Amino acid sequence: MTMGWTDERVELLKKLWADGLSASQIAAELGGITRNAVIGKVHRLGLSGRAKSPSSSAPRQRKPRQSHMLRVSRPAMRGNTALAYSYDYDVEAEPAPVENIIPMGQRRTLLELTEETCRWPIGDPATQDFYFCGGKTVAGVPYCSYHSRIAYQPPTARRDKRPFRG
Repeated sequence: MTMGWTDERVELLKKLWADGLSASQIAAELGGITRNAVIGKVHRLGLSGRAKSPSSSAPRQRKPRQSHMLRVSRPAMRGNTALAYSYDYDVEAEPAPVENIIPMGQRRTLLELTEETCRWPIGDPATQDFYFCGGKTVAGVPYCSYHSRIAYQPPTARRDKRPFRG
């Protein structure tokens, strides 16, 4: 059960606050309330100025630095790229687009696909002309070499091909 803020308790709070006691000390003196309750009441009452305690007016003594510490200089630049190396590299010219015509015997339906057949979709799935490439896949990839080059482009190449939306 908590004790309420009676007029007497509020007056005692004001006196103790002006005397420079901490919120914890005031809470202990009043009894039945917490340090946070004292802080809240002080703010609601608008109590600000208080006598400085002798210990808080004197500057604190700094601890001496330990001599065995070694300071390592940090790079002026911060972040993930602070220590990254800059490399110049030549970008291969993109090959001219080639019309990839898939022979009739290579084309596959969804049910005919296997691990060794290219799963690149061609056409509109809502039409009867829809099929999958069916070419021989590249190891570890679900597409043939031609469709792998289309599917797996470096991020910079993909960015260049996005339509401008202004």
